[in-house]
Amino acid sequence: MATSNAAVQKAAWAVLGGVVLLVAFAVLLSLRTPPQMGPDAEVFDTVDALYTAVRNRDEVRLTQCAARLGEYRAAGKLPKAAADRLDGVIAKARAGDWQPAAERLYDFMLAQRRDGAEAPAKPPPKGKAK
Repeated sequence: MATSNAAVQKAAWAVLGGVVLLVAFAVLLSLRTPPQMGPDAEVFDTVDALYTAVRNRDEVRLTQCAARLGEYRAAGKLPKAAADRLDGVIAKARAGDWQPAAERLYDFMLAQRRDGAEAPAKPPPKGKAK
C-alpha cells in the first residue's frame, strides 16, 4: 500500500510541476509581447522608414527617423513603451548590430495591431456610362 501512495504522490508532483511550467511559459510570452505604437499614420510611416533605414544600414535615415520618433513621443503620438522599444532598436543599429536591430524591429512591427487606425479612403463608385 505504501508503494502505491508514493506513486500517487510522485504523479501529483509531476502534474503540479507541469502546470507550473505552463503558467511560467504563458507569463513569459505575455511579457515578450511588444508594446503597441498606436494608430497614428505618421508614426506608422516613420517606423516603416526606420525599418528601411536599418535594413539598408543607412545612418543618415536612421538619425532622421530617430528625430521624428522623438517628436512623436514628445507630442504624445507615440506611447512611451513603444518609443522605448524603438529607441532600443536604434541604439542597437548605432552600435553596429544592424541585423539584430532589423530582426527586433521586424518582430515589433509584426506584433502591431492597427486598432483605431483610419481606414483608407475608398474611391467613389463609378456610375455606368450612358
